[in-house]
Amino acid sequence: MAEETSLDERLADLATGGRQAAVPLAAEQIRARGDRRRRRKRAARASGGVLLVAAVVVGGLSLVRPGQDRAPTAADPNPSASASLFVPPTPAQGEEYASELGYVYDAVALDGGRVRVTVQQLRDEKGTGVPTGVVHSLTLPAVTPVEVEHLSGGKPGDLRLEDVVDRLRAGPQWVFALDYDGEGRVQSLREAHWLSVE
Repeated sequence: MAEETSLDERLADLATGGRQAAVPLAAEQIRARGDRRRRRKRAARASGGVLLVAAVVVGGLSLVRPGQDRAPTAADPNPSASASLFVPPTPAQGEEYASELGYVYDAVALDGGRVRVTVQQLRDEKGTGVPTGVVHSLTLPAVTPVEVEHLSGGKPGDLRLEDVVDRLRAGPQWVFALDYDGEGRVQSLREAHWLSVE
């Protein structure tokens, strides 16, 4: 009787071993793959967290680093403190141009058919131009189209930027809408005669 029990146990062991050899242990393989995936995710999260902390620390250090007040360069003797705040507007979906409102002044004709102007940005609040605090300079082709009305003595017309340099030499007086294309280039200036200014 003991021999029969022993024989039954051996046959059961052989059958189990044969089944395991013939059919892969799907559940064990799935579990092992899941464990590997979880380990990779944990490692990725840990390394991503370390990179984020390092980026924050380096960025913070660059903001508080001494010696940020540099002398003005020879090319720009009067740099604007807010020049870095300027971002060229981008056209909305389906639009060809995006406009920036602002005083255009301090025009200077440069060699090579270019004109440098200063722009003091305004925002339109119910038909009134309100300064945003952003001042930047642009160097434009002298042939940039300019639509004028008051600047030309009340006669609406189309001129080129080189034709109005003398009138835009002084300080902030004339407000224009500057039309930017999708690549951040000014395509034209339009006198904002419809806008009253604070």
